[in-house]
Amino acid sequence: MVSAAPVAASAASPPPILATKGLGKRFGHFRALSGVSVGFPEGGITAIIGPNGAGKSTFFNLISGAFPPSEGRVLFRGRDITGAPPHHFARMGIAKSFQITNVFPHLTVRENVRVAAQARRVRFAFFRDRSAYPELAEQAEALLGEVGLGARMDRLARELAHGEQRALEIAVALAAEPTLLLLDEPTAGMSPEETREMMDLVQRLAETRTLILVEHKMRLVMGLCRRLVVLHQGQLLAEGSPNDIRAHPEVRRVYLGKTA
Repeated sequence: MVSAAPVAASAASPPPILATKGLGKRFGHFRALSGVSVGFPEGGITAIIGPNGAGKSTFFNLISGAFPPSEGRVLFRGRDITGAPPHHFARMGIAKSFQITNVFPHLTVRENVRVAAQARRVRFAFFRDRSAYPELAEQAEALLGEVGLGARMDRLARELAHGEQRALEIAVALAAEPTLLLLDEPTAGMSPEETREMMDLVQRLAETRTLILVEHKMRLVMGLCRRLVVLHQGQLLAEGSPNDIRAHPEVRRVYLGKTA
């Protein structure tokens, strides 16, 4: 039976890779998020869903370190990371890809990923000649192959189609070697074919990493994720398996409706 209350980890249930405790955010007098306590299991894909204005983007920004909460805590592997700067998240093994594509348009696809890998590996020698780090080029090529851009490495990033640019941004995020990957609406603005390719990529990535994503395309989410977290009016409405969420009367009423 699904519940809005988080389930405590038992001896047979490993602790969550990421958890929030009473998380909230105010913007002036407006409360965008209130008292959200939820745990995300390690491995597989968890989706954050909810109608427009539910607080999904605010919640994503808080758990990704984009801005600090007004109250509550964010825990990564049991460690309190509340308010930590974004670069600390990357060092701990948390990477993110936002809804708005953010790549270097005038660099090649390969160079976008190589620069990200160099920033991760050699932070204090960032401007050294790239020939000093041949292994980074190899890493970039391997990551581009993983996201399906192996044949596009030498194209400028600006020449890629929208779906390809999103895949490139994910490759850039993977250069940080994350164990937890956060994706904000990875299929936003994509054609049906691009959406299918992105969902195939997300499934492949989840074989070796934990993924948390915000996604509006509900049929995709229901067939893709092992667990869903539902927000409504800035609060946690429900959490559980896709079948749990489909059967939850309040979720059906406020979000899924007849499409469940």
